[in-house]
Amino acid sequence: MLVIGISGKTLTAEERDWLQNPACAGVILFSRNFASRDQVAELTQAIRDAAPRPQLICVDQEGGRVQRFREGYVELPPLEVFGARYAADPAGALALAEEHAWLMASEIRATGVDLSFAPVVDLGRGNRAIGNRAFHAEPAIVAEFTRAYVRGMHAAGMAATLKHFPGHGSVLEDTHFDDAIDPRSLEVLRSEDLMPFVAGIDAGADAVMMAHVVYPAVAPEPAGYAPRWMNEILRDEMGFRGVIFSDDIGMAAAESAGGVAARIDAHLDAGCDVVLVCPPTLVADSLAAMDRRPAGNTASLSALMGRGGDGWRGLLAQARYDGARTRLSGPELA
Repeated sequence: MLVIGISGKTLTAEERDWLQNPACAGVILFSRNFASRDQVAELTQAIRDAAPRPQLICVDQEGGRVQRFREGYVELPPLEVFGARYAADPAGALALAEEHAWLMASEIRATGVDLSFAPVVDLGRGNRAIGNRAFHAEPAIVAEFTRAYVRGMHAAGMAATLKHFPGHGSVLEDTHFDDAIDPRSLEVLRSEDLMPFVAGIDAGADAVMMAHVVYPAVAPEPAGYAPRWMNEILRDEMGFRGVIFSDDIGMAAAESAGGVAARIDAHLDAGCDVVLVCPPTLVADSLAAMDRRPAGNTASLSALMGRGGDGWRGLLAQARYDGARTRLSGPELA
């Protein structure tokens, strides 16, 4: 199955055709698809109306520099601010992170979008792509924040996606632009980067997104192409039963498998359930590649569809919404 990117703020005729393909299970939205709350709600409804089957509509709305919807939405702080507060007030920092999750997810659900790919549970150890998107450098502290964030998202009716498995934070390279290799042993990874994923799975996280990082002491392929990581470790050893997403196959580090069709085959054959095809320029070739494969089962994505939510009018009437906005922009995070 694929989750695809589209080019603009309305659907083109070609994009409506893409939605007819049985391999298209959803759409991921970016800043290029956003002008206002009303516009993105109309786009979301247009996607659902154009498709012959339910579509999972997604976005990255983490806060900080990764927040695709801006005007009309709370300017969410990056996760790093909660980790910085943790040393002085652990309980308060965790409570604020949980409220951040609820607020982020509630606004996205009010818009009609199902899923924000969150939380980032990578360790904050200097990776160029992760930076202040991470809670903290210490695994046990990130594990605590992971549990809190999953609770907050679930309270808002949104599934939680742990990313980027098995941990992108401890290498320098940004996989959007470069290959990344983490030489550490599985034993070290278990005691460090994997700890927040264990906590998130225990907290009921619904999905995991893979990293395009190679861990040669564990498997020769990038994690998203590695059966050992997905089948033996994530599913068999860690007991994860949810949905596994690839990271975007348009990223430079995904090119190691070859062309578009080879990248899709490598992910799906290794154990990914859903491949993200974010650049619209790759979508037509990706759908053609899927025509060669057996039909996927979209039923597994039903658990990721948004639950509840009364739209913006209902959200704005909630006292919790006003309180969360105040707390997340006030002196508690100064």
